[in-house]
Amino acid sequence: MTATVASHRKTKQHPPAPLGGARTARTARTARTARTARTAAALALAGAAGVAAFDGTGQAAPRPTPAQVKGRVDALYQEAEVATQHYNGAKEQADAARAELSRLQDEAARRTQKLNAAKAQLGTMAGNQYRSGGVDPTVRLMMSADPQRYLDGATILERAGSHQANAVAGYARRLGSVRQIRDRAEATAERLERTEGTLRRQRVTIVRKLDSAEALLNRLTEQQRRRMTPEADPSGAPDDAGAQAPNSRAAHAVSFAYAALGKPYVWGATGPSAFDCSGLTQAAWKSGGVSLPRTTYTQIGSGPRIDRSQLAPGDLVFFYSGISHVGLYIGDGKMIHAPHPGAPVRIAPIDEMPFAAATRPA
Repeated sequence: MTATVASHRKTKQHPPAPLGGARTARTARTARTARTARTAAALALAGAAGVAAFDGTGQAAPRPTPAQVKGRVDALYQEAEVATQHYNGAKEQADAARAELSRLQDEAARRTQKLNAAKAQLGTMAGNQYRSGGVDPTVRLMMSADPQRYLDGATILERAGSHQANAVAGYARRLGSVRQIRDRAEATAERLERTEGTLRRQRVTIVRKLDSAEALLNRLTEQQRRRMTPEADPSGAPDDAGAQAPNSRAAHAVSFAYAALGKPYVWGATGPSAFDCSGLTQAAWKSGGVSLPRTTYTQIGSGPRIDRSQLAPGDLVFFYSGISHVGLYIGDGKMIHAPHPGAPVRIAPIDEMPFAAATRPA
């Protein structure tokens, strides 16, 4: 009995596993552990990536406040204004180059006609000489496919008769003149092409800035948008607006600006139905008989500088260190200006933006 109980209490013995089998078991356990670790890591990375994709920082970014949106939108509008002034300047240069190219092409056509007439005269001369016994080598050379060969010969004219020499000399002058005009036209065409490239780049910059500003504004409610946009001053032109202006031209400019109140801002526009900032001031002073250049950074040089304490109606007031915005002063610390897209021509205090300088067009 004792022996039987003892035999039952004996630890059950298992035969030792073969060496190869032990290694296989350990390898399987290691593979399962590695797979588990990889799965956990992948899940962790996926979760982190999802958060990062949401806000780029690993945690949700707080929604910007209306004040923050306004600050960024104002900065984007100001950057777009800078690009707009560069666009306006490039457009002015492109228009001038286009007009110059057209003039040069017309001039080249006229001079080519005269050149052809001179060549016909030489042809008649050559025909007469042939009938009388042969063509003079001078004229034969001139009638060749490459008349420049003749122009390069400094002693040719000395071998020709007086009448013939005058005809040949006239042809030479006209040939040189046509080539000169064509060279100028070619250089102007190349300049125009470069300027149009600048126009395209500035246009892209402007559109991107304005699209970014609009996307930010779309994150606000309508009430928030109204709150961050100042209301336009409904005031009409004061009775003494003309009397306060330093001269009749300035008075006309002020009256024009008042008449433009409420018209939309469109970048690159010079009226009459829409304006950008420098387009408005240019059109206003044009009504007074004064031709201003197109951009803010050229309009600032259109007359003597005026101290802020000496401002009078009609003066141009400029803003920001880069002189990227301009308005027309109307007195009482106010101006009329075209602010930015979505904000029509309006009256605003000149303290609304960083004041840079003032000019009185002459």
